[in-house]
Amino acid sequence: MENNSKWITVDSAQGSFAAYLSLPRGGSGPGIVLLQEIFGVNQHIRNVADQYAADGYVVLAPDLFWRQGARIELGYEGADWQRAVELMNATDFALAQADIAASVATLRTLEGVAPRVAAMGFCFGGRLAYHTAANGLVDAAVCYYGGGIQNALERASEISIPVLMHFGAFDTHIPLDAVQRIAERFEEQEQVEIHVYPDAQHGFNCNHRSSYHQRSAAQAHGNTLQFLAEQL
Repeated sequence: MENNSKWITVDSAQGSFAAYLSLPRGGSGPGIVLLQEIFGVNQHIRNVADQYAADGYVVLAPDLFWRQGARIELGYEGADWQRAVELMNATDFALAQADIAASVATLRTLEGVAPRVAAMGFCFGGRLAYHTAANGLVDAAVCYYGGGIQNALERASEISIPVLMHFGAFDTHIPLDAVQRIAERFEEQEQVEIHVYPDAQHGFNCNHRSSYHQRSAAQAHGNTLQFLAEQL
């Protein structure tokens, strides 16, 4: 994918920031704005972008921590973990949503992008994808283990687009009772689909982490591809 990916600049009212763009082989397709974990647009997020580009999507992953440092990339343990938590806690969610809106607008202007665009996020990005759906910025959303969604269910009534959520049954960050509250709140909203993977922990999609679970990651990827094919 090396020749089909590059960093581009997104302009917003607050300033310009970088975003990783990955293109499918044919150069065109539906769009995905890919929202990072607390570890930045690191190798894993770029790999996910390339994976979905290989599946036929134009994928743009904005650097949402740009105000605190351009293109920060972190690992998953020790000092990197602590720094990641600090970055998340220092993030202004209203500004992050403004950055996502600017990224969606930029993606829609790129040559070859189909009219319909989805947001997809992981953990911190999963929560942001949920709010992006509530804000009506995209046509569909995918939330992988979105931490904090259970604390923002007052926004559920604002969601009118299709949303797919993935959770792990052994996620210590998002306990099953939280997933249950989310499922109960969306029980009457048929456009919201929730999957719980019985053997998965938090971060099960990331093969750079000890919590990676290949079977769950493959199942979630398949479910996501089917969802995106139907919605985009």
